[in-house]
Amino acid sequence: MFWKSLHKALGTKLTFSTAFHPQTDGQSERVIQTLEDLLHACVLDFAESWDSKLPLVEFTYNNSYQTSIEMAPHEALYGMKCRSPIHWDDVGERTEIGPDIIEKTSDVRPRAQLKDKPRKTIAEAIK
Repeated sequence: MFWKSLHKALGTKLTFSTAFHPQTDGQSERVIQTLEDLLHACVLDFAESWDSKLPLVEFTYNNSYQTSIEMAPHEALYGMKCRSPIHWDDVGERTEIGPDIIEKTSDVRPRAQLKDKPRKTIAEAIK
């Protein structure tokens, strides 16, 4: 089988799963739960326009520390930490360009940090 041969040559482990039965080693389930929590927080916070905030959710996920790789996915892919709009105030003139982005990014991150709390607690925290 192609995939088994490829992963054997790469020295990685391949665990198959099927639609509606993704049980493997728990990685898929954990990622799905994390993304579900991020989306849930986004919908609660931006009820009317949550879909327009999806790039911010993606940005938050890609720049959040992952224990499995001991760094953020962005850092793993590019070899350096992401300089988010929050850090632009260090640069000077760029702060004039992105205050709206900084505000939106700052609003999303605390919501993402609530992901480990029960959904009832999240709803109460946002009120």
